[in-house]
Amino acid sequence: MKNENRQVAIVGVGLIGRAWAAIFARAGWNVRLTDPHAPTLAAAPGLIRDELRALARHGLADDPDGAAARLTVAASLKEAVEGAEFVQENGPELVEQKKTIFAELDRLAPPGAVLASSTSAITASRFTEALPGRARCLVGHPVNPPHLVPLVELCGAPWTSPETIERTRQIYREIGQVPVTVKREINGFVLNRLQGALLAEAFRLVGEGYISAEDLDHTVKDGLGLRWSFLGPFETIELNAPGGIPDYCARYTGFYKELAATAAGPEVYQSPNVDRVIAAWPHQPSPERIATLTQRRNERLAALAAHKKTKNNPS
Repeated sequence: MKNENRQVAIVGVGLIGRAWAAIFARAGWNVRLTDPHAPTLAAAPGLIRDELRALARHGLADDPDGAAARLTVAASLKEAVEGAEFVQENGPELVEQKKTIFAELDRLAPPGAVLASSTSAITASRFTEALPGRARCLVGHPVNPPHLVPLVELCGAPWTSPETIERTRQIYREIGQVPVTVKREINGFVLNRLQGALLAEAFRLVGEGYISAEDLDHTVKDGLGLRWSFLGPFETIELNAPGGIPDYCARYTGFYKELAATAAGPEVYQSPNVDRVIAAWPHQPSPERIATLTQRRNERLAALAAHKKTKNNPS
């Protein structure tokens, strides 16, 4: 099936939904947009077009205006999902709202359509259990911003069919994302659990005065982060001992056991520690600063994505 005949419904076109729309449109899909907030929906096509053009400047989109032409604003949820092969939901992080929207999606979408939620915190079993079509529902959790960071976590409920998981993996691969499968439901999925472990230790180290907040950030972005941009933690430790991972475990796990025994706890996110962390950050979060840094982040991520694309696909 050619991409130009394939259709996706993007339900909710805030920041994440617009990114998904750009990803699917760039890959040649016809994209229908819907959102209950009329001003958000009206603004979405122009914002998505701008993002596609920004991607094109980095060689990450071939025909941004052609991709933008594949966007359609739907007058209703029913119109958005009509004929859709895939639905990507991007609503609020509220269980009751997820239940309501997925009940509607299951009722309105074609029987063969996959129903995926972008939720970052709510497992699929909490909002799909009562649905007749629950076997086709799952979480497809992206990383912000999804059009520049390609990872997507797939996590089904116990009743999600293996065929749904495999089909979703294939679709995400085809549109240029990197899907990973979380085999069983777990709070926070995988990415947020890894991020949370590092963030808790960062809060402790800064809050207890071991290092400044800015130097902590340098430790990651100019240290660990450089390796992590192309190596995972297991690949990293494989190269950190002559005999690979077994040798690394023999040499260093004693030290890491000591660290794990005194891991940062939930108190690092409470006063007085959190107050010390906030005080340690020397910048005020003005709208202008956030907008400037967001733009810089996106430009740097686009450049990194272009670099990795070139290295993964040598001419």
